[in-house]
Amino acid sequence: MIPLVKDTISKHEIDRLIGWLKTYPHLTKGDLTIQYEAEWSKSLGCKYSVFVNSGSSANLLMLYSLMETGKIKRGDKVVVPAVSWSTDLAPVIQLGLSPILCDCNLRDLSVDLGHLEQIIKSHNPKVLLLVSVLGLVPDMKQIVNLCDKHDIVLLEDACESLGSMYNGKTIGTFGLMSSFSTYFGHHLSTIEGGMVCTDDRGIYNVLKSLRSHGWDRDMDSDFQKTLRQKYNVSAFESLYKFYSYGFNVRATDLQAFLGIGQLKKLKIITKERNKNYNLYNEYLKNDYWMPPKSSDLMYVSNFAYPVIVPDRERLVEELKNSQIAVRPLISGSHGRQPFWIRDNGVTRLKNADIVNDNGLYLPNNHELEEEDIQLICNVVRRHF
Repeated sequence: MIPLVKDTISKHEIDRLIGWLKTYPHLTKGDLTIQYEAEWSKSLGCKYSVFVNSGSSANLLMLYSLMETGKIKRGDKVVVPAVSWSTDLAPVIQLGLSPILCDCNLRDLSVDLGHLEQIIKSHNPKVLLLVSVLGLVPDMKQIVNLCDKHDIVLLEDACESLGSMYNGKTIGTFGLMSSFSTYFGHHLSTIEGGMVCTDDRGIYNVLKSLRSHGWDRDMDSDFQKTLRQKYNVSAFESLYKFYSYGFNVRATDLQAFLGIGQLKKLKIITKERNKNYNLYNEYLKNDYWMPPKSSDLMYVSNFAYPVIVPDRERLVEELKNSQIAVRPLISGSHGRQPFWIRDNGVTRLKNADIVNDNGLYLPNNHELEEEDIQLICNVVRRHF
């Protein structure tokens, strides 16, 4: 079987972890978490990062921090790509915000700019939660310009796109905040884990509070002082004083230990994923649909290789019979997902429906060999 993904945590790293555990270290969130966050920020090119237990929790904190800082309120409209992940859409609904599904384009599978402009004109949304699908690179210049022109807060879900770049700038550094995932099989792994990144110090301190119950323990001292003076809270009382409706979505120092080691491999892993993506593009040329080439303008750090084909179910069976792992192209369309249909009925979106009915993705990981890609592509070419 050619697997879809492979664990990025090596046997050597497990042995290092075992050795570290034998020193009986602090395991819950502590100094290693702070170190990992700093190294992640330096690697990404942002000022601040907050380590959480998943990319899904990262999305939740991004949205709720906007509410806590008064940038949005319940009922405000948030644009969510129809082709994205369930926990891009779910927290919008859970927090009492109003989601507007945006169709995808059939180039990079991110938001269709024409449909996005229609939504902006008709609905006056406050937030765009942009998703860079499978590491493909959206037209960030146009998207940033639209958001700036209409005073829309740009959030980036870059969970599948660590290392992708637009015009030399890393995906995840264009918006007010961005989210990343370090779940098994992603570019880097901390077993479970996620990160929220920002250049805004105020948002950063709110994120740290929301991550841990809503208390002030992790906040910078000047933010702590302001809150304690406002609410007349003593140092002793502050241990159990809560300033917001927080969560507990912390990760651990054990995961941070793994993450620090994983970051050392990021450039190699990104390079391998990009190389594999280019090989797929070379071997799978066809007239039906192809993702864009990786270039200096849009550098693709690919998570998995997308394919859109007629008669998808037959190709899925052919791949399975050839011992090749295959999955639907992430969510398909959220407008066709049961949890959306239950409350809203079916929402038809032209391009997202094509992805929903005809999309799948193929394996990519840092250990995938060219012979594996050739074998996979031979199966797909026979289908075409």
